[in-house]
Amino acid sequence: MSLIEIKVPDIGDFDEVAVIELLVKPGDTVKAEQSLITVESDKASMEIPSSSAGVVKELKVALGDKVRQGSLLLLLEVADTEGAAAAAPAAAVPAPAQESKTNQAVAPVPPAQSAINVVATGAGPVEVRVPDIGDFKDVTVIEVMVKVGDAVRFEQSLITVESDKASMEIPSSAAGVIKELKVKLGDKVNIGDLLAILEGTAPVATAAAAQASAAAAAPVASAAVAAVAPVAAVLAVPAHIPTLAPLGLPHASPSVRKFARELGVPLDEVKGTGLKGRITDNDVQAFTRSVMSGAIQTLAAQAQPKAAAAASGTDGAGLGLIPWPKVDFAKFGPVERKELSRIKKISGANLLRNAILIPAVTNHDDCDITDLEAFRVSTNLENEKSAKTGVNASVKVTMLAFLIKACVAALKKYPEFNSSLDGDALIYKQYYHIGFAADTPNGLMVPVIKDADQKGIMQISVEMGELAKKARDGKLSPAEMTGASFTISSLGGIGGRYFTPIINAPEVSILGVCRSTIQPVWDGKAFQPRLMLPLSLTWDHRVIDGAAAARFNVYLGQILGDFRRVLL
Repeated sequence: MSLIEIKVPDIGDFDEVAVIELLVKPGDTVKAEQSLITVESDKASMEIPSSSAGVVKELKVALGDKVRQGSLLLLLEVADTEGAAAAAPAAAVPAPAQESKTNQAVAPVPPAQSAINVVATGAGPVEVRVPDIGDFKDVTVIEVMVKVGDAVRFEQSLITVESDKASMEIPSSAAGVIKELKVKLGDKVNIGDLLAILEGTAPVATAAAAQASAAAAAPVASAAVAAVAPVAAVLAVPAHIPTLAPLGLPHASPSVRKFARELGVPLDEVKGTGLKGRITDNDVQAFTRSVMSGAIQTLAAQAQPKAAAAASGTDGAGLGLIPWPKVDFAKFGPVERKELSRIKKISGANLLRNAILIPAVTNHDDCDITDLEAFRVSTNLENEKSAKTGVNASVKVTMLAFLIKACVAALKKYPEFNSSLDGDALIYKQYYHIGFAADTPNGLMVPVIKDADQKGIMQISVEMGELAKKARDGKLSPAEMTGASFTISSLGGIGGRYFTPIINAPEVSILGVCRSTIQPVWDGKAFQPRLMLPLSLTWDHRVIDGAAAARFNVYLGQILGDFRRVLL
């Protein structure tokens, strides 16, 4: 075995950068090109990989250290067959006169792809484009730091982009006012792509200064960090918790950003405890724990103590009822005791409170979905054919997706069903967030499709599938289960005919649906076989009367019978 030195490779124009993450420790086995540390400048962060495979013998850097090209990172123990070949390049530092790949990357490019391309100077419109960002291709926009109408300074950061190895901020090539933004969250950009159009209020930087600015903004990679693969998935916009004030633009490494996205954590609401306020994995985990704890406490506080006691089967006298019977069941035969899951304890208390405090009435109806079901089946067949030819990914459309869209139309026509009681007043919601009950191994959960009125059937189907999977895997975030203005509880995949769903306060209505069946329906001349869907609409009698509920169900049935009505 031989020891070789692993040093910081060519990192472009960065003089000294801070070590913000140690990704390995002594004794770890690393592969060639595996990331060892994460470093950060004031504009970008990047991961530094190993030039060889081996076992980490000794770390030579600590968190907060400043490193530069040629700084010793660690001693790596490698097999003798690899030691001689690896030692020389690992220890060598490119001579100052040698032109590195980084320097080649920031060389002037042809006018058609210039680092900064402006169409006017002075006070006229100015095009701001993506500067030279080295070997990075198709990087994802993960933050948009400005909006139309904002005044920006020369070299003020406009967006943040991210590859799988580094994130960087892209600055403005001129000062002015944002007239038009040409990118949005999740877009892929490359050198020369148009970012924004400014109404210039200050002279545009010279070509030389602009090129220098572009080179300084890019965390360009050397041979050790080249060939970075583009990010495969489009970033999902993190859910915002309105009760928390944003803490400013988040500073986190690519690995922490990925971790936060997987948990559904909005980084702009997380306080970083790392170096220079950097957000770490522990900060993301602590934020998740605090949100979950707060959500549970809120739900528990909403459930009245009497209702909670009755739900647990320990008290009935508190509700003015005879005491709950206490029975030694073991006297009658073998028994097994299992504690209720936390979800069932919380939902049980809430359901009992809602059942007791809400004067609920349920209307039962049937609606004809024969034509809609035929359209749904043909749509899925078309999607399957498209997927086989490689045109599009297959999207399975369910009847519940059509129900969500139909309910939005009914809620718009009868807005009291999309309201909530607040003392002696009604709050009419101008948004349409539809919850749908999901059966999971841990109990009933209700994910929410946000802004269902702004989404098509395909998008709703995709989101339903993703949220239902998260619910089954126990990965739903609190933000994905809150904010519903109306809820649908579907038992169509199980069976049954009618049932009485319990309203999910503070909503004032809920729709239950069961399995559709073929029934004979008189058309005026003969009985025809039609596919009928059972509907069970439960409503709060303090807000809604029987006539309005009947009209809502009739209108909903008309839409499901002829889905073209959603366009009216």
